[in-house]
Amino acid sequence: MSHSASPGVSTPVVTTVQPSGISSLFSLIPGLLLLFVVGYAGKFIEQSIARYGKAHHLVLPNIEYVLWAILIGLIITNTIGLPRIFQSGVATYEFWLKVGIILMGARFLLADILKLSGISLILVLVELTLALAFMTWLGNVFKLKPKLITLLSVGASVCGVSAIIATEGAIESDPEDSSIAIAAILLLGAISLLFFPLIGHALHMSDHAYGLWTGLAVDNTAEATAAGALYSDAAGKYAVLAKTCRNALIGFVVLGYAIYWASKGEAKGVTNKASFLWTKFPKFILGFLLISLLASYGFFNKPQTLALGNLSRWAFLLTFAGVGLNTNFRKLGKQGLKPFFVGAVGEIVIAGITLVLVLFADQRFHL
Repeated sequence: MSHSASPGVSTPVVTTVQPSGISSLFSLIPGLLLLFVVGYAGKFIEQSIARYGKAHHLVLPNIEYVLWAILIGLIITNTIGLPRIFQSGVATYEFWLKVGIILMGARFLLADILKLSGISLILVLVELTLALAFMTWLGNVFKLKPKLITLLSVGASVCGVSAIIATEGAIESDPEDSSIAIAAILLLGAISLLFFPLIGHALHMSDHAYGLWTGLAVDNTAEATAAGALYSDAAGKYAVLAKTCRNALIGFVVLGYAIYWASKGEAKGVTNKASFLWTKFPKFILGFLLISLLASYGFFNKPQTLALGNLSRWAFLLTFAGVGLNTNFRKLGKQGLKPFFVGAVGEIVIAGITLVLVLFADQRFHL
């Protein structure tokens, strides 16, 4: 609201003091400490259960720290809430996800990356095409707003929240549409953490097949990484590889939608396509490939490789804690049921079809 000054009355000048870089860094500390405490608590619970079972000769379920960290975060956020002092630091969990993936490159020799195989890359393209087409059709059936349909389609096909944010600016959509699409993707991602490992174990899927399916079907990179790690370390690696391939396509998908909406006069035209692609391309993928290349050619000795792997796990520890702490079911539930229903039906269908494709590929080509 603006106020105009009355004649003869001087208006005081209010000077806004911007926080310095150092004070901004200090504001992150409480949230970072909370991420560490929650993540380490998950690790502590996992190890304590394992020690108890071993000491008492009991066969107890091996629940990974990943799930414990997420559950602790969910309980905190959805009971007492997340106080403001922690919010900025907790919001860095996506940064730690990228750091973890980059450092994880030390555990992937180029030969390991090639193991993803041509059939796996074909499945990535099939998933992308299928998800875009089906979500667009489903959104039109339920008469959602056109740009909301675009955001849900991009989120379900490429890389979740990052893709939605990148697309929002490119197609000049309503910020409310973005918040609805993000809420739907986050809620469905949280649910996938429960059901994907159960389905994988019920079907006795190999680490490669399960990891590939998770990387194809789970949208947000953090949840895809977590769902893979919940199955096994090897499955987690394949999930990251498949999800990274999907992430690499974000620029092309966003560019296509930007051109489409610009042709309708509802978004700014793209003048430099190469610059646009570079702006939207997730740069952490290049870091992952660089570290992997260096590891493949023996740049790191064995202790250094182990150290980078451990640092990667610590970064993921903060990431998984952040996934739980950033999932507030009360806020997600306020966005309306129809987009969630469209998102849920779309995700279930896409997950089911990609599961059938992966199982067929595994049986036929022995992934």
